[in-house]
Amino acid sequence: MADLLPEHPDFLWHNPDPKPSYDAVIVGGGGHGLATAYYLAKNHGITNVAVLERGWLAGGNMARNTTIIRSNYLWDESAAMYEHSLKLWEGLPEELEYDFLFSQRGVMNLAHTLGDVRESVRRVNANKLNGIDAEWIDPQQVKELCPIINIDDDLRYPVMGATYQPRAGIAKHDHVAWAFARKCDEMGVDIIQNCEVTGFVKDGDRVVAVETSRGRISTGKVGLCAAGHSSVLAELAGFRLPIQSHPLQALVSELHEKVHPTVVMSNHVHVYVSQAHKGELVMGAGVDAYNGYGQRGAFHVIEEQMAAAVELFPVFARAHVLRTWGGIVDITLDASPIVSKTPVEQMYVNCGWGTGGFKGTPGAGYSFAHTIATDEPHPLNEPFCLERFETGVLIDEHGAAAVAH
Repeated sequence: MADLLPEHPDFLWHNPDPKPSYDAVIVGGGGHGLATAYYLAKNHGITNVAVLERGWLAGGNMARNTTIIRSNYLWDESAAMYEHSLKLWEGLPEELEYDFLFSQRGVMNLAHTLGDVRESVRRVNANKLNGIDAEWIDPQQVKELCPIINIDDDLRYPVMGATYQPRAGIAKHDHVAWAFARKCDEMGVDIIQNCEVTGFVKDGDRVVAVETSRGRISTGKVGLCAAGHSSVLAELAGFRLPIQSHPLQALVSELHEKVHPTVVMSNHVHVYVSQAHKGELVMGAGVDAYNGYGQRGAFHVIEEQMAAAVELFPVFARAHVLRTWGGIVDITLDASPIVSKTPVEQMYVNCGWGTGGFKGTPGAGYSFAHTIATDEPHPLNEPFCLERFETGVLIDEHGAAAVAH
C-alpha cells in the first residue's frame, strides 16, 4: 500500500519508508513536530528531514485539544512567544494554502472574585505594554459579547468582569496538522507513521542515530516533540526532564444551532467553552491530579466541569454529551514550556507546554527550527531553556495556564 500512496491523488502527503539517514529527525508527528519540520525547510533550507510518529499523524494531543488560540499571557517572555505565534496563525491559511477554519472570534477570561479582578486587570495592563490587544470588560459587556452567559448576582461564582482579547479564537486542529503535513511533504520532508522510537545511539555525548521499530536511522540532529512522552524519550537518551505528565479531558455535545459566538474561559471554576463550526459545544476542564500516560481521565472531573458550565450557561442544561476524550499534557514547575538544547549534543527538546500547546504551534515550530538549524536558541525561546530550573530564572505562568486551553 505504501508504494501506491505517492501516486494516489486523494492523499495529501506521501507515506514513505524511512531512509537510512537524514540531516535531522523530528520525533513526534503532532502539530509542533510538523511545524518544526516545516520551518526547518522553509526558513533554513533543511529538507532532508524525517518526522517520526509512533502512531498515526496528529493522533496525540494535536487531535485531543480544544483548539483555543490566544496570546494574553502575563510575563514578557510568554507574551512574546504567544504573540509571535498568533501573528503566524493570522497568515498561515494563505501561506499553507489550506483553510483550517481559523476564526478570530475573541476569548474572554472570566473573573469571579476580587482577587481574580486584580490579577486580570494586572494582566491586561501587562498585555498592553507588550502591544497585545487586551481589554478589561465589565459584566454587562460580557453579556453583550456572549448573550447566553449568566451574570446574575446570586451565583456561587458571580461574573465580576473579564479580560477580552478580540484577535484570539479557534482553529480546526486536524486541518492544521494536515496543512503543515502537506507543505512539509511538498518540500521533501519524509513523514513516517507507525514508527516508534526505541532508543538513541550516541558517540560520546553526541547523538548519531535513532533506533526505531522500523530500523536504525542515522542523523546529525534530533528534535524531541513528543509532549507528554518527552520524559520517556529523555530517559532513553540519558537525561531527565523537569516535567510531569497528566491526563487532560475534554468533551463535545451533539450539534446545536449557533448560540455561542465567542470563547469563554474561567480559571476559577475550571471550565472553558466554545462552539465549533459544525455546531457542537466544545468544553474542557483542569488536568486530572494524578500522573499517567493514559488518554482518559476520572469521571468526577467531567462532573465538576459540567456543573460549572451549566451554572454559567443555563441554556446548556439539556445538552447531551456526544463524546469525551483525554490527552497527555506535560507540565513544568513554572507552567511554561521548554524549548531548548539538551545535555546531549545535537539533541533538542520542545516540551512542557502543558495545557497551552496548540496555540503555540507555529511559534514553537518557528523558534525550535531555528535552534535545531543553528545550534543556538532564537530570542523567542532563549528564556525557555532547561538551565532556568538550575538558575532559578523561572517564568511562572500558573495564573495564565491554570486550565486547559
